Amino acid sequence: SKSLSDEENLKLFGKCNNPNGHGHNYKVIVTVRGEIDPVSGMVINLTDLKEYMQKAIMEPLDHKNLDKDVPYFAEVVSTTENVAVFIWENLKKLLPMGILYKVKVYETEQNVVVYKGEETI
Repeated sequence: SKSLSDEENLKLFGKCNNPNGHGHNYKVIVTVRGEIDPVSGMVINLTDLKEYMQKAIMEPLDHKNLDKDVPYFAEVVSTTENVAVFIWENLKKLLPMGILYKVKVYETEQNVVVYKGEETI
């Protein structure tokens, strides 16, 4: 965090506080909800959802240094919580209104963030 000293960053972020950055292989699960189309039997066509996820997640984030390559994270700390918010906001712009229910981001098998569009504090 740019607002913290080197010592405070080390204390707060531990081994993730590497001045040269570090990587993660995030796993993202997107949940949608809504009326099931009686013809297709789907809430949304999965081919369309995959395309939206490609645009909202993969294109801006895949193989990127979040802090250096993604403008959003120039001012926002690139925690998994904020990655989930970023994904939510990007998907919300693409999906039909009200269909996005939950974004779940796995940093590791034990570190998981679930975001449902709540107001951030």
